Formats: sequence, C-alpha cells, structure tokens
Amino acid sequence: MKLTVKKREVVWKAVKNLRKASQIPWVIYWKHVPTPINVMFDKNEFLKVFRAAWESTPIDLEGDGIKELVLIHWVATNFVTDMLSHVDFLAVSANEKVKAEVPVILVWESSIEKNNEWRIELIKDHILVEALPRELPHDIQIDRSRIATVNDVIFVRDIDLGKKVAIKDDLDQAVVTVISTEDLWSEEETTVEASTEKTSE
Repeated sequence: MKLTVKKREVVWKAVKNLRKASQIPWVIYWKHVPTPINVMFDKNEFLKVFRAAWESTPIDLEGDGIKELVLIHWVATNFVTDMLSHVDFLAVSANEKVKAEVPVILVWESSIEKNNEWRIELIKDHILVEALPRELPHDIQIDRSRIATVNDVIFVRDIDLGKKVAIKDDLDQAVVTVISTEDLWSEEETTVEASTEKTSE
C-alpha cells in the first residue's frame, strides 16, 4: 500500500493554510530517523489508504526524496468539525519486528443469536501482537459460530495467528462473550431514565 508525500517547511499555525488546500501535515519519527521529518499529503488520498490499512498494515511513503515504510501511529481530528487535522507515522524496518494493536472483528453468525434472546458481545476490540511489519495481520477475525452455548467465552489465548505473529496481550482476557438481550434492554432503559431525570433537573 502506497501513499504519495511531500516535504513540508510550513509549521505551527501556518499549517492551517495547508488544511484549507486539503493538505494534511504529519510527522515521521523512529529510532532510525535521526530527525523527525515534517511532510504533507493529500487528505482524500490518505483517507482511502487509512480505511484500507487501519493501524496495523504498513504503508510505503514515497515522494520528494522520501522513501519510508511506516505504520499509522496517531490520527488527530478537530473535535468541533470532526475533520482530519494531523497524522503521525511510525517509521519501521521491514526486517525488524514491531508491536501493533490489531483490530478484532466478528464474522459469520451464531445459532444462539437466532431467537433474539442472546447476543454475541465483542468486549476487546484490539489485540497487541508482534511481527515483522509486512507480516502484521490487517485484522483478527473471530467466527461467531464458535459460540455454541450461552456459557461459551473466547479468550485471547484461544486465538491462533500462526507462527509468524506473536500475541503480546493478556492471554486470560476475554475477547468475546454472550449477553442476554433482556439485560441489554434493561441497561438501555436505565440510561434513558437517568438522562431524562438529569434533563428535568
């Protein structure tokens, strides 16, 4: 996955003019980068890459004499406009293992959800792993159909990512469990009632 970049001389408050032109400022840093590199990129191009890469897929940054393999480290948005304002990239070596938080997603269906009395609940949405950058999984998919009874729980230790990826998270932490939809509705009703009481005050 590739993103075209340009070196950036503009810093501090002056970067607002870049944002108006749909150019997003960002910084590359890591131990093999002696001095953080200030660069910029097209917002729309980045959003396409970000939606496909997320945090754990390495990106090849190229352009204006720059050639770096990076992971997305931090994305900042304006809390008022919800618009992208700044990005930090972590430069990595293709031959050196790195740690990354990989998103967890649920796939397929479980038979216990069909009567609408129970629901599969994802309670841990990222797992910390270690691997070579290009071996990092894009996501960790958990098959709902593995949940056969209401007492089933999938823990971090139950996830197999192969020999090239090591899990560095708490192995005893639950990732997926089952909850009663009746309990869920009760929680929602309690939240609504609390909100109504606060408003009336």
